[in-house]
Amino acid sequence: MLRACATALLVMVATSADAWGDAGHEIVARVADHYLQPAVRARIAALLKTDTTGLTAKDIAAQATWADKYRDSDRNSTQLRYEQTREWHFTDIQLKSRREDGDVDTACFGHPPLPAGTPALQGPKHACLIDKLDQFIVELRAPGTPPEERLRALQFVLHLVGDLHQPLHSSDDHDRGGNTRNVTAAGFSPGNLHRFWDTEFVRRLGPKPPVVANLLIAKITAKDRAMWVDGSPEDWARDTFGVALRTTYGKLPAPLADGGYALDAAYVAAATRATSLQLSKAGVRLAQVLNTALP
Repeated sequence: MLRACATALLVMVATSADAWGDAGHEIVARVADHYLQPAVRARIAALLKTDTTGLTAKDIAAQATWADKYRDSDRNSTQLRYEQTREWHFTDIQLKSRREDGDVDTACFGHPPLPAGTPALQGPKHACLIDKLDQFIVELRAPGTPPEERLRALQFVLHLVGDLHQPLHSSDDHDRGGNTRNVTAAGFSPGNLHRFWDTEFVRRLGPKPPVVANLLIAKITAKDRAMWVDGSPEDWARDTFGVALRTTYGKLPAPLADGGYALDAAYVAAATRATSLQLSKAGVRLAQVLNTALP
């Protein structure tokens, strides 16, 4: 993303870059919770009860939104947390030739290493979603991680797995992840492409996160789960990049004279189906990460 030059623009970027919005992250967490081993579920609940930040409630669904709240908690003042963590929420793999072998190394700033002995929360600010998720998973899994550090790792893992599955957080077409593409569609308020994927297509799945999560769980098969949990966060990001290539950008209509886009019913339907699938994958994969890291 381009660095904002003024506070007003900085605030706009922060507001429009919350992958899935709260509802989407809560859905992912609720799907994951369904597949947690009982002992893992209990351990997670115990860890989350120790959170004293007051940024969210302490249940797993609310805590899946914590990393966004943490990032934005000082954006109108010191911006220390905002500047430190804002780039950790996306991996801007450029579409370029519209091929699926996107350049992850460039999108990940060359993979800056986490200095030895440095908590992931204090790592380099120029780091991508894939690398930060890997680092927080390592902290969550390591037996010697201090309690507060383990809590922060859990809070970021709960959130970043969801971010990884929002197509516009794993891709970019020189449009700040869809933020500079204005779109309209029948039945929707005008907005940008990023906002539509963050929230509008999620809302089409149902009125409340618990209801949507249950609907998604009912459709997930054992075969789906076995297929989806294979691979690493980088593999999952590439999978999401493919969704962006084929649907998010690939099905966009030709631009209008003013440069905006009028999304037709076919695009909205395809985007809604993709959103449902991505939230399902994210929930299953989050459960896999947690069951493995906190047995």
